[in-house]
Amino acid sequence: MKVIVLFDGVCNLCNRTVQFIIRHDPSGRFRFASQQSEVGQKLLAQHNIPISQALADSVVVLEGDKVWLESDAVFHILYRLGGVWRIPALLWFLPKRLRDWVYRRVTKNRYRVFGKLERCMVPTPELKQRFLDA
Repeated sequence: MKVIVLFDGVCNLCNRTVQFIIRHDPSGRFRFASQQSEVGQKLLAQHNIPISQALADSVVVLEGDKVWLESDAVFHILYRLGGVWRIPALLWFLPKRLRDWVYRRVTKNRYRVFGKLERCMVPTPELKQRFLDA
């Protein structure tokens, strides 16, 4: 089953996260769409996630009919990447309240710390099949 990652297309941290996932996902299990795209907004609506909440969370993970937000999304990605990436996923067992607090601090400051793009990332021709909105 494919794992869909909806990301903030103008966020440098989010774009680097997508590039990290692509590098560590040789089997191509992950698919991507920016939340600002038509496809991304349609998926958010299908899963009853308000656009404003999604962009605040910055990364939304969908797999089948399941949705992961905030720190749960990050840990689900690491778990699905497998191998050594499952080791940091063990932090999933920390209290959710603590994990999400740290996650929210990062997302709140992501533009200031990592910068913001003028427009959404455009995938290379080799990667287009991995993007739902390309």
